[in-house]
Amino acid sequence: MKSRRQFLRATALGTAVLSSTRTWAETLSPAPEMVNQPPIVISTWNHGLPANEAAWKILSAGGRALDAVEAGVMVTENDPKINTVGLGGLPDRDGKVTLDACIMDEKGNCGSVVFLQHIKNPIAVARKVMEKTPHVMLAGEGALRFALANGFKKEKLLTAQSEKDWKEWLKTARYKPIVNIENHDTISMLALDKNGNMSGACTTSGLAYKMHGRVGDSPIIGAGLYVDNEVGGACATGLGELVMRVLGSYLVVELMRQGNSPKEACRMAVERIVKKHGDLKDLQVGFIALNKQGEYGGYCIQKGFNYALYMDGKNRMEDAEPYMK
Repeated sequence: MKSRRQFLRATALGTAVLSSTRTWAETLSPAPEMVNQPPIVISTWNHGLPANEAAWKILSAGGRALDAVEAGVMVTENDPKINTVGLGGLPDRDGKVTLDACIMDEKGNCGSVVFLQHIKNPIAVARKVMEKTPHVMLAGEGALRFALANGFKKEKLLTAQSEKDWKEWLKTARYKPIVNIENHDTISMLALDKNGNMSGACTTSGLAYKMHGRVGDSPIIGAGLYVDNEVGGACATGLGELVMRVLGSYLVVELMRQGNSPKEACRMAVERIVKKHGDLKDLQVGFIALNKQGEYGGYCIQKGFNYALYMDGKNRMEDAEPYMK
């Protein structure tokens, strides 16, 4: 029979061996480097195609999903011809371009900026908020000061074309969103890397000619974007007020957790919005979702919403099924 001293010595030795290798919980699943998940990236609207290309370069080289989604949506932010995101975004009714963005990684870390002016890449600032502060969200002047302190440069975001459009709007100052034109104000992106990890990003200049200070769903974790690495991720586009009222992206992820496919979860979230609102004739909301098994889907209120999908080495557009036929 072992003495108490011998028993304690053996126990201590066993503990040391275990602590020097992987923990018991880690042995139940393969190490991340052993996973060989085919990468996938999905994003909203036609401007998602070039964004997907940038993200795919990182994913196909074995890069992290977080780096992929940031690089992907920055392509859209940097394109002055796209008047709903970043540089060249249409201004609010006071002529100010204000930007919102958020980002979320596979560990549940997230960062967000709202009502940010003069910085064309709010998604990169949102990542800095996530990685360099104890906060999730910075707003307005505080977000701008933080960006400048971290090396970002002030730029004029109101392009000649966007300023011309705004001055034309001022002649009537009539605010009426147009489905699938003004409402496609967002690029939202989800990526699954070869290690089976998921991240997401969402960035926008918001609704054109909005009230100064208005913020939509895009920078709100759980509304415009949500990622749970155990289940999958979802993101939204369209009229943010409708999405915020049901925490749409979080709702889609939780519906997937209950066993619904990505498309079915998006459909159920849209139906939740429809149930709460009567007249949806001039309104649009679309969701896209991606689960951990690489299944994807989208759904929207009205036809016209499409999304870009890059998988199996091919980048293509797919139409989301609409609620209103």
